[in-house]
Amino acid sequence: MIRINNIVKTFEDTQVLKGITTVFEPGKCNLIIGRSGAGKTVLLKILVGLLRPSSGELHYDKINFLTLDKKSLRQLRMNMGMLFQGSALFDSMTVEENVRFPLDMFTSKTMKEKKMRVNECLERVNLTGNNDKFPSEISGGMQKRVGIARAIVLKPQFLFCDEPNSGLDPKTSILIDELIYSITQESKITTVVNTHDMNSVMQIGDNINLLADGLLVWQGTKEEVLDSKNEMLESFVFASPFLQKLKDRANL
Repeated sequence: MIRINNIVKTFEDTQVLKGITTVFEPGKCNLIIGRSGAGKTVLLKILVGLLRPSSGELHYDKINFLTLDKKSLRQLRMNMGMLFQGSALFDSMTVEENVRFPLDMFTSKTMKEKKMRVNECLERVNLTGNNDKFPSEISGGMQKRVGIARAIVLKPQFLFCDEPNSGLDPKTSILIDELIYSITQESKITTVVNTHDMNSVMQIGDNINLLADGLLVWQGTKEEVLDSKNEMLESFVFASPFLQKLKDRANL
């Protein structure tokens, strides 16, 4: 579980986050949604420690994240997995080497043990047998799955996904959503997804947090989206004609 309380972030004279308080629950896909400039990327960077808040509290279970020394922070980060927006694979490394990278960085496992774990993760994302291929030799969807395999290779308790469906076709996006969702439930991971994809909201939104102008303006589940009377949520979510049709049908 991740708990944040009254998180504020200011850059010079601009307050980007204005007192965000919420809980990201284990075994659930916790979504951060909002228009460009709403503050969702800044919030995600604070959660993983790339930015420090101007004020507020951030707890991982019972651990106060903002007071950790370097050694303790490194230990906690070994329990974090990150799926980047562009997959962020190393072009000069094979699929196996990319997935193995966190094991090389953070563990003292033998090469045999590392290879076994890599193969387990590649099997989990349906990429068995692609170990020796380079990122340029596989599709965008496969690259994203390699990114997921790398994110879970250390068996993290916390998984962060930044726009996981960016640049993917609708069919592949659904497969990535389903993969993230099933891994989250299987391992009881606390998963946080930064997205503007409304199909993802309706597919995997166990706990949805809508940001607008640096404020948390709505919280709920995917089931509650269709019945919400929140004007900001409606204007954001139902900009999609497909989802507007779903709501119209629900109101019949």
